[in-house]
Amino acid sequence: MKFFLTILLLATLFFAGSAQQESYRDVDSLLKELSAATADTSRILLKCKLGEAYRANNPDTSNVLATQALSRSTEIGYKKGEMRALILFCVLYREKGDLPDALEFGLKALKIAEQGKYPYEEIYSLVRIANVYFAVRDPVKAMIYLKKSDELLKVHYDDFQWEATQYFLGDGYEQLGQLDAAEKQAQILEAKNGAEPIWQVTINRLRGNIAVKRKELALAIEYYRKSNAVAIAGTAYREAATASNAMAQVFKKLNQPDSAIFYAKQGLKLGEMLSYRNRILAASSLLAELYADQDPAEAVKYYRIASAAKDSLYGVQKFQQLQSATMKEQERQTELEAARINSRNKMRQWALLGGGAVLLIVAIILFRNNRQKQRTNKVLENTLTDLKNTQSQLIQSEKMASLGELTAGIAHEIQNPLNFVNNFSEVNKELISEMREEIAKGNYDEANTLAKNIEDNEGKINHHGKRADAIVKGMLQHSRSSSGQKEPTDINALADEYLRLAYHGLRAKDKSFNARMETDFDKTIGNVNIIPQDIGRVLLNLITNAFYATNEKAKSDYDIYEPVVTVRTSKITGANGSNMIQISVADNGDGIPQKILDKIFQPFFTTKPTGQGTGLGLSLSYDIVKAHGGELRVETKEGEGAAFFILLPQ
Repeated sequence: MKFFLTILLLATLFFAGSAQQESYRDVDSLLKELSAATADTSRILLKCKLGEAYRANNPDTSNVLATQALSRSTEIGYKKGEMRALILFCVLYREKGDLPDALEFGLKALKIAEQGKYPYEEIYSLVRIANVYFAVRDPVKAMIYLKKSDELLKVHYDDFQWEATQYFLGDGYEQLGQLDAAEKQAQILEAKNGAEPIWQVTINRLRGNIAVKRKELALAIEYYRKSNAVAIAGTAYREAATASNAMAQVFKKLNQPDSAIFYAKQGLKLGEMLSYRNRILAASSLLAELYADQDPAEAVKYYRIASAAKDSLYGVQKFQQLQSATMKEQERQTELEAARINSRNKMRQWALLGGGAVLLIVAIILFRNNRQKQRTNKVLENTLTDLKNTQSQLIQSEKMASLGELTAGIAHEIQNPLNFVNNFSEVNKELISEMREEIAKGNYDEANTLAKNIEDNEGKINHHGKRADAIVKGMLQHSRSSSGQKEPTDINALADEYLRLAYHGLRAKDKSFNARMETDFDKTIGNVNIIPQDIGRVLLNLITNAFYATNEKAKSDYDIYEPVVTVRTSKITGANGSNMIQISVADNGDGIPQKILDKIFQPFFTTKPTGQGTGLGLSLSYDIVKAHGGELRVETKEGEGAAFFILLPQ
């Protein structure tokens, strides 16, 4: 039995046997057995085992085997094979950093296990899902799934399952800061399995994590060294990468940068070798910090590696996909609970009917009607609560989408001053080199001229640095959570800023997109008392919709059509004679059809394709403007364009 294969099986808890624990065999033995197998079900299970064995050193092969196993299981309706293939996919996608898909695979396996009453596969699915939530730094939710698996193990006991679940429980307690509970789990495991290498790796790592939380850093290093040594000896490189990164973090805290860099590079090398993005992120982030002062070029290199890994693991799109998968699972659990309640109620009704007499029939019917009304009211209350929760989550999703647009615009907007800073810095390096040569020659006049050039360039660097700083500070002001407090705001500047950000945000996503921007601002308006973050969201939504409309028209009429979006501000007199400020956002797209014009401000109504809009943008914008005591209205002509008007009290 190879230690490498065993520790991989522990780390992923893949159930590859029947009701009892099976021995784990090496790749050669599994390949021979697969060649000799003729039954589809046997071949499916062997492919899942092989996929597990190949996972650490050949994930592409593992993915192919899982795909074949899942496809064949679906064809012949073999649920056990389907679950095990899904569980393998869950592990593979989690390790490569595709956490939303990993969660989807785990939840699908769990659903099949629950419906078909497969207790062992249900236990493993629960642990898989918990591991995904650990990866997205949500230990609270992970512990919910782990504790459920622990409860199932008390009924359907299996030695290997129990030990692995206890370890992950200890890991969860440590992440939640419940250190005594985590230490207790480590003691239980050590008492039973402390002599086995696979447990020496994991128990020592767990105890190292606990020691760090207790600020016992020297003790933590000792535990991590033991875990790392055993892992490398057994070629368990994933576990070695984890221990190396952990040691690097502790050495950083101990102010020993050389040791920290050594172990961080070791962790990065192992992580890149195995394509484990979470290990890559941990190691490269630390290296970027460590090199920040002593070697900026190296720091930038590692920062780029960390940034790429972080985007892959925790980007806005990943977050939204995870949120969507979590919401689906919550809805499914609600449906299951409702089904269980319904089944229990039916059984009670039959018991009442079976044990009743003729004289009690009327009373029983009345009683049932009363109970049914109570249940209906309860279901309606729960449904209303669920709808409110879903609406809140959709509103948050809309805000995240707006934040994504802002982020793309900021990146594009800030690039220009940063390019100036970089270019003038490079020029200054060359001028300094020339100045040294002139000084060495004694040509001080020429050296003074070069110094003057350097001084001028430094002024330009300072100017563009302050420009970038102003962009960042301004956008932080507009993208932070709204305080709900109104403040005097330059409407013209706000409108101009969000016009540029919306345009650059779309250009960042689609380089082929192009449009002409026109502005007509009334300079006499001055400052208006508003909540700038909220009105900024309204402007961003309207302007983005305008660019979307022109871009859609350009796709069908590209040769003779020029997209134009116009933003204007002006003073007007309101219907009641009050002074108002009007902001208009107009486009020359295809306009809004009259048959849907009265629906566009309704929640969840959208004309965009599925996945491109939540149907909340205009609804939220309407509510924000109303809350400011203003009005949001639209004028449109099909085939010629549309214009939205924001009216605010002055």
